[in-house]
Amino acid sequence: MRKHPLPILLTAGLAATTFIASSQALAYSEGDFITRVGVAHVDPKSNNGSLAGDTIDVDVRSDTNLGFTLGYLLHDNFGVELLAALPFKHDIRLDGADVASTKHLPPTLTVQYYPLGGTGSQIQPYAGIGLNYTTFFSEKIDGSAELDLSSSWGAAGQLGVDVRLDDNWGLNAAAWYIDIDTDASLNGTDIGKVSIDPWGFMAGISYRF
Repeated sequence: MRKHPLPILLTAGLAATTFIASSQALAYSEGDFITRVGVAHVDPKSNNGSLAGDTIDVDVRSDTNLGFTLGYLLHDNFGVELLAALPFKHDIRLDGADVASTKHLPPTLTVQYYPLGGTGSQIQPYAGIGLNYTTFFSEKIDGSAELDLSSSWGAAGQLGVDVRLDDNWGLNAAAWYIDIDTDASLNGTDIGKVSIDPWGFMAGISYRF
């Protein structure tokens, strides 16, 4: 028996329409907001400089806390994102001894490029460059001396990827390299510069709305 072409064409058309609509819904598109939340780890570089006329070696230790970002797609392929986090606390070793500590907040604004934006790809990588502002507070040092670390402005680079689970939810992993330098003073006297320059890593979930 010869099959009538109309039902076949209607079925094929419906399937194609459903696929296209699904791809468009899954696609990262202009006007989307994307928030990401996860475990964030800040790992300063191994050589953080020296103080007091190059007589005291400085070693800033790593820390882990909750991180979160909010991004907005200005275009299918370009967006902006602000990184924030709960305060990180870093122990500071001077000549190998844990004698100081500080807390910091590292808000970072990046302009991002999404090479697969506008497509229905389940995997959405992105890269960004931008500016970091780091503020230090709750500085402490053994004894009665007063330690102060100045705020820092510096460049930042970013790589990340979202793995889409459905139209809204996904898994996320991201890394930042941030230029952070701070001037240290003790009892109001400048004692040198500390170069932290950390890698930051975050793994968690993303939500698009």
